[in-house]
Amino acid sequence: MKDLGGLMKQAQAMQQKLAEAQERLAQLVIEGTSGGGMVKITLKGTGELASVELDESLLAPGEGEVISDLIVAAHADAKRKLDEQQGQLMREAAGPLAGMGLPGMPKF
Repeated sequence: MKDLGGLMKQAQAMQQKLAEAQERLAQLVIEGTSGGGMVKITLKGTGELASVELDESLLAPGEGEVISDLIVAAHADAKRKLDEQQGQLMREAAGPLAGMGLPGMPKF
């Protein structure tokens, strides 16, 4: 039964680390860009869109489709960066159990 007690302590410690990692994730702010910086998208750690910045040169008539494409590309860039940060924080929190495919553990 000693092993069970030790496992419970490890599980509680990991649960605390995961909660702390989720708090850090919520505070993240990630920027994605496209068009050589002509479009900038800011995402919060929760995935919520915080801001969109457009270079004024894009605001010319007939640029609507270009703007749409650049916004989508900037969002994809920000989302990729956010996913990387989330995975890294969760792997750090899970420690040696990361990637073991244990039931109830997030996959990252």
